[in-house]
Amino acid sequence: MTLEEKQQEIVSEFSLFDDWMEKYEYIIDLGKDLPLIDPAKKTDDRLIEGCQSKVWLDASIVDDKMRLTADSDAIITKGIIGLLVRVLNGESPENVATANLHFIDDIGLAEHLSPTRANGLLSMVKKIKILALTALA
Repeated sequence: MTLEEKQQEIVSEFSLFDDWMEKYEYIIDLGKDLPLIDPAKKTDDRLIEGCQSKVWLDASIVDDKMRLTADSDAIITKGIIGLLVRVLNGESPENVATANLHFIDDIGLAEHLSPTRANGLLSMVKKIKILALTALA
């Protein structure tokens, strides 16, 4: 699937829910499906700064594609990083660095998060893009 197709799939899935309580439950469920980071990689250097909860992110390049794994100690945050991993995992570093992640606005995620969680979401996106740019360098 292309990056755009993955985003559209998420938008379609979220359109099935009528209210934000159902959407939050779905985000929590998505977090349960997140391919977890190796426990040995849950180190301070992999923590994303700017998140209220702890979020670990590991990135590597395999066959010119980014491989992302993550985890969080908060269930909603784990689902949010899970959405980002779902969209960006397996993409080229160039695609990740330049990605317009419109699905975040399309599903109304940012506007339904607390200010601290919204800030954390921005920090997650920023960190992933920095890792992609680093891989390109």
